[in-house]
Amino acid sequence: MTAATGRRTVLVLMAVLTTVLSGCASLPSSSAPQAIGTVARGPVAEELPEPAPGREPSLLVRDFVKASTDPTDRHAGARQFLTPEAADRWNDGAIAIVVDKIDVLEESRTDDSIEYTIRANRVGQLDTGGQYRAEQGSFETRLTLVLRDGQWRIDELPSGVVMDRTQFLGSYQRRSLYFVDPTGTTLVPDQRWIAASQDRMADTLITLLQAGPRLSLEPAVRNVVNGLTTAQAITKADGRPTGVGVGPGGVRIDLGGASPLDGATRTLLAAQIVWTLARAEVSGPYVLLADGVPLDPEFPDGWTTADLAEFDPSAVAGTDVGLHALRDGSLVRVGSNGVTPVPGFFGTVNTMRSIALSTDGTLVAAVSDTGRPAPAPPDALLIGSYGGSAFPVAEGGTITRPTWGPDRDAVWAVIDGSAVRRAVRDPATGQVSLTDVESSEIAELGGQITELRLSRDGVRAALIVDGAVYVCVVVRRADGTYSLREPEAVAAGLASAALSLDWSTGDTVVVARAATEIPIVQVAVDGSRLDGLPSRNLTAPVVSVDATPSTTYVADSRAVFEIDDSDPASDRYWREVPGLTGARSVPVLPG
Repeated sequence: MTAATGRRTVLVLMAVLTTVLSGCASLPSSSAPQAIGTVARGPVAEELPEPAPGREPSLLVRDFVKASTDPTDRHAGARQFLTPEAADRWNDGAIAIVVDKIDVLEESRTDDSIEYTIRANRVGQLDTGGQYRAEQGSFETRLTLVLRDGQWRIDELPSGVVMDRTQFLGSYQRRSLYFVDPTGTTLVPDQRWIAASQDRMADTLITLLQAGPRLSLEPAVRNVVNGLTTAQAITKADGRPTGVGVGPGGVRIDLGGASPLDGATRTLLAAQIVWTLARAEVSGPYVLLADGVPLDPEFPDGWTTADLAEFDPSAVAGTDVGLHALRDGSLVRVGSNGVTPVPGFFGTVNTMRSIALSTDGTLVAAVSDTGRPAPAPPDALLIGSYGGSAFPVAEGGTITRPTWGPDRDAVWAVIDGSAVRRAVRDPATGQVSLTDVESSEIAELGGQITELRLSRDGVRAALIVDGAVYVCVVVRRADGTYSLREPEAVAAGLASAALSLDWSTGDTVVVARAATEIPIVQVAVDGSRLDGLPSRNLTAPVVSVDATPSTTYVADSRAVFEIDDSDPASDRYWREVPGLTGARSVPVLPG
């Protein structure tokens, strides 16, 4: 993939929250994607959706678009709305476009023929393997209907499939494939949109795992499933076909070619498969075989997620470190007994602008006011130990909030809006070296970077560039240096500039935007969804956000607030964090 083709920028989101969504998307016409629902689908249903007798032709066109969301048996349901000749000609696999705000406009009409123009906002596109791509623009196409035996049917239509966004969200499911990070310790999500029925979900997901990650992610992850085959059909754990009968569930998968794998690799293989299936609501136990024999003799009757808990994608390191805050320029710990300054340098000075804790809480990185008059740089990046001393490692006109990598010995920051730097601490000597991160693809966006946050697996980075939110892939190069690649804008539908962001999960970013209405939103990394969080109790502007998979913390103009993502929607509101009111405070979590 060239740098140019790899930087296809996602400019808008498919949003549940339509008040935030801009409602447009633009889609290139040169690719040939397909809907993932065409992969490993079962036979066509006995009862297909039939056009209503005497249906008014413009409504029949809308019914056809609705039926096109079901890809079963080459969109057999949608073909019912076509003449037999058109059904034979229609190439439904050419492209799969998601639109909204559809208008059906009559262009010409005779007694037995009508030509319609369909105009809509392009919202997204499904590429091969259920990969969603969102862009911005308009959509227009033409259809011709003819009268056959007293009923209107579509006789001429373009190649490809057009799907209404609402129907797409109701028919397709967002699932994550999981691949292995470069260290072999963490699973990295790769979101896909799938239309397969639940009894075909295991087959579909295993097929997608075998095909591998999306191209942009390939250089940053490892796929242990690559090269393996399913030696036999995937069945229930007891050997019965999936979707047949009742009784015990689970799945049984015989992986051809897995025999040569060593024990550690087999564990990674099991982790990829088990967590991919479990997160897609395919229940265990997961009986995994290597060329007919148990993948691991310790699990002849199947694996569970508990057996692979160390790979749990929702697990967060550093939960025992607890919540901290930067209050009036000093680092404080927030506990059940109140707010207390941390010992050492970071708890005694009051000159820090931003701060970050390593995942284990033992190291601290901060951006501090140098206190020196111009032309000396006003910002300094400091690194030190929690409760100990600190020393400067870089200076600049501006330095973004630091972000720690998962290895706990490297902190990243952006100096002067463009230079991405990585400060690496040698755990043996404590010495810190400063290296450049290759970021030419980010520079080509042509803006100032005001925020950079690494995902917890270290494979992606979320950035704010001139108020727009981008997600890119972090690639470790052969010489040990790093590069940021494939930036994709995932939240252009914000309608307001992004001020701060953080990773909630491996595939979701929480964004604070400069808006009085709905200032906090959650954004999917593939640009497919944008969901607003409640705004009760918040006072704009919200200047900072920090998050875990279960809790989001923000700082507004008055205090620090938290919201529990597990609370029911009717009871979700922002609760004030005690001890952080009436002072300039921002929340600080490890990472």
